[in-house]
Amino acid sequence: MQKAKKGDIVKVNYTGRSEDGTVFESSVGLAPLKFTIGSDEVVQGFEEAVLGMHPGEKKIVTVQPEEGFGLYDESLVFEIGTDELPEGVAPQVGMEFDMVDDEGQEVSATVIDVKRNTVLIDANAPLAGKAVVYEIELIEIVPQGITA
Repeated sequence: MQKAKKGDIVKVNYTGRSEDGTVFESSVGLAPLKFTIGSDEVVQGFEEAVLGMHPGEKKIVTVQPEEGFGLYDESLVFEIGTDELPEGVAPQVGMEFDMVDDEGQEVSATVIDVKRNTVLIDANAPLAGKAVVYEIELIEIVPQGITA
């Protein structure tokens, strides 16, 4: 029976939960997730869980922060002046927005505190520092073109 290996394009159904059981992402009832193993399209722990699976196989795996959404990084929590916000924006705790980091990459951030003249921002991934649990079903290893 064929098993998923690095370089394979696979389709999976999955549900991702935080350790408290809250679903943060799922393909169930939607289109399966399609990705190439080894291409860094999904978190490392998810990809490693799919390696060696055969179509029709299901598994539940716990992914630690180092192989998931990363460790929580205190340096990604910072304060900006309210004068640095776009005009007309009234920041509120929990507000999410995208910003550009020092390398020019777009990152998501969340307002975690609002003071008179400053706003405290957290640019960590929402699941940074947390283990996550995935229920995975390998639906298909997508046939690739025949090469000589």
